[in-house]
Amino acid sequence: MKTIIKYELVINEALRSALNYNTPDEQINEFIRFFGRHIGSDRIYIFEDCKERHGTDNTYEWCAQGVIPEIDRLQNVDMDVIKWWYDTFSKGKSIIITDIEDIKEEHRVSYDMLKAQNVRNVVVCPLRYKDEISGFFGVDNPPKSDYRELTTFLDMIGTLLISFLKLRNSFIKSNKEAKLSSYSSLSKIYISMHLVDVQTKRYHIVKMTDPILECLGKDFKKMGEYEIRDDFCGHTKNIAEKMCMESQLQELLEFVDLSTLEERLLGENSMVHEFSDKISGWCRSRFIPVDYDENGRLLHVLFCIECIEEEKKRENRLIYLARTDLMTGLCNRGSGEKRITEFLKEKTGGLLCLIDCDKFKSINDNYGHSVGDKVIIAVAEKLRKTCRDSDVVLRLGGDEFAMFIPGMLEQRVAEKLFERFFENIRQIDIIEMQGKNIEISLGACFYDGYEEVSFDQLYRKADRAMYQSKKQKGCSAVIYGEEM
Repeated sequence: MKTIIKYELVINEALRSALNYNTPDEQINEFIRFFGRHIGSDRIYIFEDCKERHGTDNTYEWCAQGVIPEIDRLQNVDMDVIKWWYDTFSKGKSIIITDIEDIKEEHRVSYDMLKAQNVRNVVVCPLRYKDEISGFFGVDNPPKSDYRELTTFLDMIGTLLISFLKLRNSFIKSNKEAKLSSYSSLSKIYISMHLVDVQTKRYHIVKMTDPILECLGKDFKKMGEYEIRDDFCGHTKNIAEKMCMESQLQELLEFVDLSTLEERLLGENSMVHEFSDKISGWCRSRFIPVDYDENGRLLHVLFCIECIEEEKKRENRLIYLARTDLMTGLCNRGSGEKRITEFLKEKTGGLLCLIDCDKFKSINDNYGHSVGDKVIIAVAEKLRKTCRDSDVVLRLGGDEFAMFIPGMLEQRVAEKLFERFFENIRQIDIIEMQGKNIEISLGACFYDGYEEVSFDQLYRKADRAMYQSKKQKGCSAVIYGEEM
C-alpha cells in the first residue's frame, strides 16, 4: 500500500511537471523523464504501432546517465519479433522479465535484441486506445523489488500517456476541439477539471462528476460537450457557495481569484488549497499552468479538484498512531507532555498528577504479563472516566500515568478528585487476580499560573510527592509541599 501511495504521488508530480512545458512532445519527454529519475531505471520508452506496415516505432525514450540511447535503432521493429508480448497483452497481462536469461531458449530473437541493449530485466505494459492495443511502454532494469506493484503503477499511467499522445496528435492537426477533449482523460484522477483562459476569464469544463452537476442544477447538465463559457470567477463562486463548508468559504474564494493568480503562480509548477466540501469530504483544489502568451504572460491554466478524503483518513490515522499509546488509547508520553507544555506556556494554572500501580511487578510475576496488561488498560479506563475531555491524560510508560487538570488550584477540590479516582479503581475486577485489589500511589503538585515553569520542573515536584505516597498502604495521594 505504501508503494502504491508513493507511485500516486509521483504521478501527480509528473503530471504537474509535464504540463509546465509548451508542446506535447516536451510534455511527454518530461513525463517519462520524471518517472525515470524517481523510480530508478536505465531506460523508459514508448513504442507506437503501425498496423499498416506491421511495425512498431520507438517514439520516445529517456535514458539514465551513462546509458546508450537506442531510439534511433528501434524504428519499424517487426511486430512478429515480439509477438509473444502482444499475445500476453491480449490476455490482459503485462510483460515481467526478472532475468532475461530465463527467455533465452524459448524466445531467442527477443533475448538477442534485449541482450544487445544491456537489458537484464524489464517490465512492459500495453498502451490501449478504445480497447485496442496501440503500442507499449516499458522500463529497462528497474529496481528488483515489487515488480507487480511496478506494473500496477505503469497501468495507472497508461491512460495518461494515451492522453498525451492524443494531445500530440491534436496539436499536429491544429484541431482545438480535439485538444480540449484530450484533457478529459487526464482528468480521471480528479472529480472536476476546468481549462481556464486567465486573461479572458472564459473556461471549458473538461470534467464534472454527477454529484457536482446535481448540486449545480439543470443548467449545467444541458451544456454542450465543448461549450466555452464566460465568467470563471462567478462559476467557481457558485460552486464554492453550494459545496464548501461555510467556515472555509472565504479562503477558497481567495484561492480561485484569477486577478492574483499569475503573481501567486510565479516560479511555481502548481498551487494547491485544501478544503472540506459537503459532497466528497476533504478535497484539494489545484491550479496548473498550461501555457503562456507571446509576451510571457500566463494564458491558460487547469483548475482541478481531487477528492483526498481517503488520504486525509490515512494522514489522521498516522497522526493518531504517532500521538497515542496503542495499548490504552491515552496520549503517549510525547504528545501528552507537548499538550501540557502548551498549557504551561500559556500560564494556565492547574494540577499535575503522577500515578503509579503499586507492586505491579508482582502482578506480572504471579499472574502473567497478559493480566498485567489488563491492569494497565483498566487503570487507563478509570483515569479516562475520572477526568474531563479538556484534561490531559497520558501513559508515561509501563505502569506509570500522568494527568494535568487545567484550572484545578484548590486542595479541597483536588482531594475530591483523588477520592473519585480511587473509588473508580476499587471497582476494577480482574478475574485472574481472584479478588486482589489494585493499589495506586499518586503524587501531585499545583501550578498557580504566575511564574514560568517547565514540564520537567513540575514533574520533579510531583515525583517527590509520589515518593511520599508510596510509603502509605493502599490507594494514597500526596500533594507536593515546600518541606519536600
